[in-house]
Amino acid sequence: MSQMFRLNLRILVSIYAFYITISATVYAQDEVILQRLQGPITLDGFSNEQAWEHIKPLPLTMFTPTFRGRPTERTEIRVAYDDRYIYLSGRLYDSDPSGIQGYSLLRDADRGGDFLNFIIDTFNDNENAVGVMTTPTGSRIDVEFRNDSEGADWQNPDWNTYWDTRVVQNSEGWFVESRIPFTSLRFQSDSGRVVFGIIVHRLIARKNERLTYPAIQPKWSNAQWKASLAQDVVLQGISFKKPLYITPFVSGGIERKQLPGPDNKEFKKDENLRRELGLDVKYGLSQNSTLDLTLNTDFAQVEADDERLNLTRFSLFFPEKRQFFQERSSAFVFKTGDVSRLFHSRKIGLTEDGLPIRILGGVRLVTRTGNWDIAALNMQTAENDSIPTENLGAYRLKRRVLNQFSYVGGMITNRVDRDGNYNINVGFDGVFRVFGSDYLSLNYVNSFEDNRNSGFPDASLARIHWQRRSAKGLAYQLDLSHVGSAYNPRLGFIFQNNVYRFSGDLNYTQFTNENSATRRYTIGANNSLVLRKADKRIESNRLTSFLEIERKSSTKWVFEFSTFYENLLEPFSPISETVKVPAGKYTYHSIASNLQMTTGRRLRANMKADFGSFYDGTRLSLTVSPTWIQSRYFEISAEYEFNRLNFDKRSQLLNANLWRLRLQGAANTKFSSRALIQYNSIDDKIGVNTQIRYNFREGHDFYLVYNELLNSDRNKNGFMLPVSENRTFLFKYIYTFMR
Repeated sequence: MSQMFRLNLRILVSIYAFYITISATVYAQDEVILQRLQGPITLDGFSNEQAWEHIKPLPLTMFTPTFRGRPTERTEIRVAYDDRYIYLSGRLYDSDPSGIQGYSLLRDADRGGDFLNFIIDTFNDNENAVGVMTTPTGSRIDVEFRNDSEGADWQNPDWNTYWDTRVVQNSEGWFVESRIPFTSLRFQSDSGRVVFGIIVHRLIARKNERLTYPAIQPKWSNAQWKASLAQDVVLQGISFKKPLYITPFVSGGIERKQLPGPDNKEFKKDENLRRELGLDVKYGLSQNSTLDLTLNTDFAQVEADDERLNLTRFSLFFPEKRQFFQERSSAFVFKTGDVSRLFHSRKIGLTEDGLPIRILGGVRLVTRTGNWDIAALNMQTAENDSIPTENLGAYRLKRRVLNQFSYVGGMITNRVDRDGNYNINVGFDGVFRVFGSDYLSLNYVNSFEDNRNSGFPDASLARIHWQRRSAKGLAYQLDLSHVGSAYNPRLGFIFQNNVYRFSGDLNYTQFTNENSATRRYTIGANNSLVLRKADKRIESNRLTSFLEIERKSSTKWVFEFSTFYENLLEPFSPISETVKVPAGKYTYHSIASNLQMTTGRRLRANMKADFGSFYDGTRLSLTVSPTWIQSRYFEISAEYEFNRLNFDKRSQLLNANLWRLRLQGAANTKFSSRALIQYNSIDDKIGVNTQIRYNFREGHDFYLVYNELLNSDRNKNGFMLPVSENRTFLFKYIYTFMR
């Protein structure tokens, strides 16, 4: 019996080793020796220097609208390097120069239109990468890609680095030269030999035609951005110089609070003069390690969050936008669900309502050593009203195992205040590519908090996730998790605890032939079920079936039919306290349709409609998001969301309106302005957030910021015009010394 068991075990191990071998090679690209420039380059866009003529253009393949179709425009893209920079040049010819679409001069403004994109997997880990994008207007966009471009937040558009680009547009097309200093990248070197994974692609927007290097099949989600599909290239003779960036800043201005008095005619004014000095330091300890220091951190120039109407019983998730937390933020990712996570840096220096708390200082270290990733963060916040001063930390460790697409790791987060109250979470995780496109993820976290129960299972989270990552043919995923009643990651994000969660997705995608105007069809279904631990009863269940149609123009239609079941133990108020859903069991249904127009148009609009029953009432939801790009100098975008909740049995009716208006303009790539105006009818508040920026050069900026919160509740303020509750006018000046 024991011999038979050992034989079976050997067979299973051999089969698994075979799958591991396949999974390690299925995406592999043969290494290509990248050519070194043999002469000087003048960064002017033309790429007409003699040094470029010795660099071979990359062989490009059509990605969309038809994989391996015949490119309609001549394209020459070259990548090379010297001792200080890695360079990208593009000769992007166009037979109809008037059709070239360049829509914005703003930094980090992806407004659709043509672009040339350069993605670098600097550690060649097939999971994380950085990308720089250039448009025909010369605007720059930089992005960090995470988790092999899979999941809900696979890209981080708020990441920035130091790089340069020049663009020329003429009767032949548009022409690009970009360069990225090696000091702006983090990588591993073996005696001067560096291996990057690279992807280059050009988009001709009016045709939705994408050309890529290397040849990438459209069989994965976000395939053209996936680090695992990048071409491995070798750079030789790269010597590292330790970069040092010292960025002092000064900010100041006036903040005025003005609230109606008891008689609604007199006002209480609270006016403060704000003066701030601070310092950020970034130091490259080695080519693969970065140390960040911050003192008296200030985020006055950060754009406001988008207002949202919350129809759920749980908190909404908002992304991190502050620049200090962006450097290799993927190293701190420890996901425990679609958006749930053990660490969310927005919990540092912000209240639950998004109000700022002064950050006295902090330190951040990110490094890669061999197969190990190490990340550490520690911050100290000041006392704020009823919140005592706190020390907050996150410490992450990961190691590649089995193959280049798998890892195991751990993380510790801590939150300790001046009074000795503490919250500590210890977690372990692993992601394993089992075979082909199938991945297995495992998570376990335990909370330790003051004198509360910290044992298993009450204070723990355990999760298993299986996924087939595919955008062609069959794709699926299964997610099972247990969340204990005392599990409380106060430096992370969760929707709810004391539950079991089950979710599954199954879909099938069919691509059409070259002559069809439609690119692909996807049909599928997903189910999400939450089981209460306390009484082992179903708390909620959602089953959705859908059809998605994508045209070759990139326009998408999505049609959904959903069935919901909710078992409420307590009353629930969606959006506003003016309506209340009693405790009880509810089954209801909805039909939704979503249209996303191609971004290749100056005037476009996305539209969504959702109608059906809602608990024991009905719901009608309409959203329209128009955008008008008047020119590269000015654009307007808006969003209007209307929700009507009607509960006839209780004679309760709620109409909720959310308006959002964005105005953005730029005189050139250095001088720009933005304005965001939002109105929420439930709170009767109008929020105004404006910013003027002058970018002297990378790391040298001047900002003017004007923010105002207006109360438009006529019954409360007794006036016809909105009353200002908070008004702030600030300036911020940043200067970076580089070495």
